[in-house]
This record gives sequence, structure tokens and C-alpha cells, in this order.
Amino acid sequence: MAFIPHTEADVAAMLATIGVTGIEDLFDEIPPDLRVKSLAGVPPELNEMEIGRLMTERARADGVPLTFIGAGAYEHHIPAAVWAITTRGEFYSAYTPYQAEASQGTLQLIYEFQTMIARLTGMEVANASMYDGSTALTEAVLMAERLTGRHRVLVARSVHPEYRHVLQTYAKNLGIEIEEIGYTESGQFDRSALKQESLAQAAAIVVQSPNFFGVIEELPALAEAAHAAGSLLITSIAEAVSLGIVRPPAEADIVAMEGQSFGIPPSYGGPYVGVIATRDKYVRQMPGRLAGQTTDAEGRRGFVLTLATREQHIRREKATSNICTNEALYALAATIHLCLLGKEGLREQALQNLAKARFAQAELEKIPGVRRVFSGPSFNEFVLEFPRSVKMVNADLLREKIVGPFALGIHYPELTKRALVCVTETTPRAEIERLAAAIKRILERPV
Repeated sequence: MAFIPHTEADVAAMLATIGVTGIEDLFDEIPPDLRVKSLAGVPPELNEMEIGRLMTERARADGVPLTFIGAGAYEHHIPAAVWAITTRGEFYSAYTPYQAEASQGTLQLIYEFQTMIARLTGMEVANASMYDGSTALTEAVLMAERLTGRHRVLVARSVHPEYRHVLQTYAKNLGIEIEEIGYTESGQFDRSALKQESLAQAAAIVVQSPNFFGVIEELPALAEAAHAAGSLLITSIAEAVSLGIVRPPAEADIVAMEGQSFGIPPSYGGPYVGVIATRDKYVRQMPGRLAGQTTDAEGRRGFVLTLATREQHIRREKATSNICTNEALYALAATIHLCLLGKEGLREQALQNLAKARFAQAELEKIPGVRRVFSGPSFNEFVLEFPRSVKMVNADLLREKIVGPFALGIHYPELTKRALVCVTETTPRAEIERLAAAIKRILERPV
């Protein structure tokens, strides 16, 4: 569990510089009888994730509950190295990438971030980050409006409700008409509800995959319908880890993604990091800024801001966006996280999410009166129907220190008694079994 990068010579040099003979001298204010020589309660054979889980379990004994809520904010394992590197002074205190001669580190990390996002999403270019997933989606719609000259968008009701609220807030003052399209029994976009007259006026079809119900959309068919009518396809992604195994949305014209799952803790809802990725031919209408690679006068590789269409750089009326605050520090964390995982690591993480969600679904469906609602393929979230109010079930679960699944009736009146369950790689089998046992007991009690 040692992550200290210093050699013995490094340590000796540092101690000599501050004038002490050994590390123990740094703790001489602590009485010897209060010092702990070793962590007897931590088995040495555990890896980092297992030790983190052990510490979480012990903290939970003090009242921290289990949680099975996803709905756009996900609990994933974050290697300790991610924030150990991210918070180094060279990165943490750096701000401006505008002066290339003084900002090569910041520019390079932005370039690497863009490259990774483009590869993950199947797009040709990605920007330096956005405020979060919801504003990224709004920016994608505004981008589609500029590209097509049309002022209507067809938005799936299965897109995250809060993302739709943000879009509606901007649209109502910009003359953009939003037409919402429902979902089928599979939980997927209802293609039969698409009308040719609406498509002919639409700048874009907007879907989320996996969508708010955890269901993966059939993007090729939606792209074909959009392109046949001269519209664009915008795909929103709230759970980025899904890209470890789910086919990238290469058919889309614009991808708007929330990158919170890449090394960023849920943090009670933010701040997070958004992304827009698109095709190279649309890059001039992409909001935000773009770092590029070049060579200097001596032929050495360097990085610069290639494109910056924000109002800080150009005239306000020419800017592609005035609301595209980027999150460079969190983009750095996401970049380091992805570098540490690598291709195989991200795939393994995604596979664990899928396997544990399947196990949880099977265990919960064993409970009398509980059934799966949507038949479409899913990733690490799924919707279940309960025989009584989800809010009542969750209130009882909270008394057992379990934060239950998300009650969909809050945003979807037709889905009362339905709940969205989320399970990630950080959820042990024992916790899933504990949830199932608790729900079974609750439902067996008389109302």
C-alpha cells in the first residue's frame, strides 16, 4: 500500500535540509504511548481498492449508509494516485493556457484529454471541457441550431430530466422549440413517434445512451432517420464508464458527455466536467476552446490554443458560446484516471459494473411483487417496479442505513412505484444481498 515515490537518498536529503536526523523527529510532539507502530487491523495483502472498501465499511459503522442511487452521479473507484498528482502545485495552481511559452504543461494535458475523449466517443475532435454534462448538452443543441439553421429539436423524454430542464431554460429565451418524444416498452426512444414534418424542421434528434432508465439506445437507426431529414443526431452520455464496453456513438454528429465517472467523486452533485466531441467538419461551430499540437522554430513539439471561440477571445456576437466555462482541473483528473486505467482497465471496470448490476437485478427480482420494467439492454442501472410506494420503501431502507434506489415518479408521473437502481464496481456482493434482504423484509410487513 506504499505510494511514496521518494528514494532513501531523497528522504535523507530532505531531512538534512530541514535539520532533523530522522522521520520520527517530525512527530516528537506526539507522546510515545500514543504512536501506532503498525496498522494491525489492515491486512497487508489487500490492494488499494480493497483497503478503501475496508475503510468505508468501518466508517459505515459510524452511520455512513449504503447507496444505490446513480441517476447521473456515480460512485466509482478512484486510484489514490489520481488526486495525488492532480493536486501537485505545478497543476493545482496553474491557470492560464493562453501564453503557450509559460503553459506547456496545461496545454499538453488539455491535448491529451481531448485525444482520449475523441477516441472513446468515436468522434474526430473534442474540446477542452465544459462546465458539466447538462450545459454540454445545451451547447450541443445550440451548435446544431447554428449548423442547420433550424430552430426545433426533438428530445427524448428518457434524457436526464435535469439536463432537459437546463436545455429548456436556455431554449425558451432563444426561440428554440423543444418537442419531447416518448419511450417504448423497451425503455428506448420511440421511433414510431417521429413525424416527417417535425423531422424536416428539426435541427437535431437528442438522445441519451445509456439513457436515464439505464437502457442503451439504438443509435444507428436514429442517425439514419435524422440524416435522411437533414437533421443531426446528438448523443448525451451521463455514465462515461459505459464506454469501456458499450459501442461508441460513432453514428452521432455531436456527443455531449459528463466525465464525472473518470476520477471525480460525486461530491453532492458537483462540480463536474462536461465534454463536447464532434466531427472535424463541425469544429468551427464547437464551443469552448481547443488545444493543438505544433512545432516551434527549432522543430520541437509544442502545444498551443488552436481554437478559442469564447467571448474572452473574440467579439461577443461572433462567439459560439458565452456559457462554456471549462473545468481544466477536473479534465486533468479525468486524464490521469484514464491513463492509470488504460484500455484494459476501463474495460474491466465496465465489465464489473455490468456483472454486478446483472447480479443485483436477479437478486431483487426474486422478491415477490418486484419486477423489471424495461426490456432494453442496460449497463449498470435498471428500473424495477415495486408493489408499493418507492418513497415509503426508501424511508424504511434509510432506517437500516441504506439509501435506496431513485424514485422515478418524481420526474415521470406515469412511473410511480418504479425505481432506478444503480450498482457499480464499488458495490460488494454482500451489500447487494443486504439490500435485497432489507427490501424483502419491508415488503413483507403489513402496510
